[in-house]
This record gives sequence, C-alpha cells and structure tokens, in this order.
Amino acid sequence: MPRSASDLKDTFDFPEPPETLPRWALEEGAPWQGLDAFDVLVRAEEISGKTLELRHEPLPSHLWGLHVVKGGRGRLIVNRNLPPFWRRFALFHELYHLIAHRRGEAFWSRTATPLSSFEVQADLFAWAVTWPEYTEIDG
Repeated sequence: MPRSASDLKDTFDFPEPPETLPRWALEEGAPWQGLDAFDVLVRAEEISGKTLELRHEPLPSHLWGLHVVKGGRGRLIVNRNLPPFWRRFALFHELYHLIAHRRGEAFWSRTATPLSSFEVQADLFAWAVTWPEYTEIDG
C-alpha cells in the first residue's frame, strides 16, 4: 500500500477540479455538503428507498468505487487506499449513480446517451458536494 503523497500521486490519477460547476450540480449537491457518513446514508436511504451500507475496501487503483443494488438493499464500496478527501469524492460519485441512474448500466447502454456522460454527471455532482472541503485542503 502506498505510504507517501508522491506514492499516492503515482498510484492514483487525481482529477483537476472543473473550471465551473453547472447550476444543477450546485443545487443538487448543496444539501449533501458537510454531512458525515451516517447522515449521507440516512439521506440516501430516504431518497432511494433502499437500505444502504457503506464499505471501504481495498480495490485496484483504477477502481475508486462501485455500487451494488439488489432488491431493497444497496452497498456503496469505496477504495480504502484513496486519501480521505478522494474517498469522500468517490462516495458522492457512486451515490449520484445510485440516486440518479437507477435503471443501471444495462438499461442506459441501450439509450442514445453515452455512458461517459453519466460519469461526467457523477463527477460534477461529487465536485459540487466536496468543493468546500477541496478548497480547504488545496488552500
């Protein structure tokens, strides 16, 4: 497991923040800002109607997180090797997929919308939620 900041930079490809955030992302992200993990799960359960669990597991460096839903249960899995800020970013990225892209990849791959656009949307939401935290550490 990487130990130093330079090891992490070599292991993970950290994205640069967007120049601007769209209004929709700011509006949807604002209620999530500053919530701890417990309150994030409570809010997400209220919105999704699912019982959710958050797990931090060792994942390959190219996989920051994923979510799995089956019936009324869901699990958000975040790469525990990420630094704390980026673990939180990954949580909100996956959370957006869970809430906004409920029909899953199999459904969306049959539409005219490219899957990459869903990744961009999830990143923009995650940036909108975590922006205050990012400005504190980037400072």
